Amino acid sequence: MSSEALAPFLRAWHSGDMSLIGDLRATRKPLAGFAAIGITWAAFFAQMPVIKAGVGASDGAYGVAVLWASLGAVAAMWLAPYAQRLVGAWAVPLAIVVIAIGLFGSGAVPSLWLLGLMLFLAASGSGITDVLINADVSQVEADTGRSLMNLNHALYSFSYAASALAVGVLREAGVAPMPIFAGVVCVLMFLSWASFGTADHPDAAAEAGTSQTPKLPPALIWLVGGVVFIAFLSEASAEGWSALHLERTLGGAPAEGALGPALLGLTMGIGRLSGHALARFMRDTTLMMLAMLTCAAGLAIAGLAETVVVALLGFAIAGLGISVVAPLALALIGRVMPRGMRMAAIARVSVIGYGAFFFGPPLMGLIAEVMSLRASFVTIAVVLAVVALTLIPALARKVAAER
Repeated sequence: MSSEALAPFLRAWHSGDMSLIGDLRATRKPLAGFAAIGITWAAFFAQMPVIKAGVGASDGAYGVAVLWASLGAVAAMWLAPYAQRLVGAWAVPLAIVVIAIGLFGSGAVPSLWLLGLMLFLAASGSGITDVLINADVSQVEADTGRSLMNLNHALYSFSYAASALAVGVLREAGVAPMPIFAGVVCVLMFLSWASFGTADHPDAAAEAGTSQTPKLPPALIWLVGGVVFIAFLSEASAEGWSALHLERTLGGAPAEGALGPALLGLTMGIGRLSGHALARFMRDTTLMMLAMLTCAAGLAIAGLAETVVVALLGFAIAGLGISVVAPLALALIGRVMPRGMRMAAIARVSVIGYGAFFFGPPLMGLIAEVMSLRASFVTIAVVLAVVALTLIPALARKVAAER
């Protein structure tokens, strides 16, 4: 890149327009919520082979159990604006407590149906937290004129990576799930306290009113929701099944299995920090298309890999690619919607997007049961490439029409 092309970037940085500390300070409360979600699900997925074996579940049966968790997340997201209206500043802290209860229970239950129930609780808390913290960041973006969504999602990814790596080390040392989950619960209690006040805007309660719902543009909501759906489908596939693929398909050790979600989270964090800067200089829909194609390549490499190292490289590429798609899509819908409709729009888009966690685990489990985990990853890669070349251009045209 030439010095002339870099000049606007450098001027923005030196003038303080890209102050990382200022951006972190502006969204410090929702950042606690992002960290809570990342730490929780990394701790669970990094131990997925142990927990799955502990309840004696097959790939297909485990996928159905996770389906219940996804159902809880989707239902909670739909109700998130009402939860905020009911308890105000307590909504996110209480939701994080629910996450902690579900996580701790998932390591203690002896049967598959109880595991599904615990995951339902944890996912419900995550769903409420997710909608409210994204709405809060979107509101701060509107108030400050700064691009902040990728930065906040980057913290989620780094939290996810750190948690997965720590759990992998503890698993290698022979530590059982319950002591690990007990430590995670202590961290979640601190983050619950730190998140107090998230999404507590004076006008936020009004966004939960049903009178706003008919005004939401359905075509735009479904297009943005479809993009988030595919992004989360890819993310859930890699997060939830990478450890099993590395350990069972490729014969990796437990620490190597935990490296799958850890590396994914790390590269997603790096990608989102890069997206935090690139979003200022590149059209968001163009960046989303390139990111989806990159992720498709990474998942294909991971699925076809013959060694753990090559699979890890594939998951790293996939993480870099998919990292920016959902944050950019959520930021886009937040910019297009007026203030009084923002939370309702983000809730609707999130419900559609989180349908990926409803359909994704059964889809991955079914393909793995009938064919193999390799085929599961390759299938998701093909879907990503098709969506990147069809849905993203349609979204770009719709956004241009709305403006």
